[in-house]
Amino acid sequence: MLYQIIGTLTGLIGMILSIKRFKEGKTSPTAFIFWLLAWGFLIVISISPNVTSYIANIMGIGRGLDLILILAIIGAYYLLFRIYIMIENLEMEITKLVRELALRESEEDE
Repeated sequence: MLYQIIGTLTGLIGMILSIKRFKEGKTSPTAFIFWLLAWGFLIVISISPNVTSYIANIMGIGRGLDLILILAIIGAYYLLFRIYIMIENLEMEITKLVRELALRESEEDE
């Protein structure tokens, strides 16, 4: 099937890019493991879509597609929360730097 080929290739390319970013030091070990697992999961469900139905039945969810959508929504909320925390930390850091610069400038003016 075409979707199996596209899904597998996308997963392999994602894994290669994740490994490259990790080797360049652009990704933390935790994020690296997360992305490898995510890309691996994509490859597994692309090759054998029945796996999602099996896991969904174990968890009491009707269909495999429902399981994927639920996991995607949970993952999106998690990433949104992480981005929110990062932005909040950056705002606090910028505020601190601006205060320090203002204090330095006021000391130089005196």
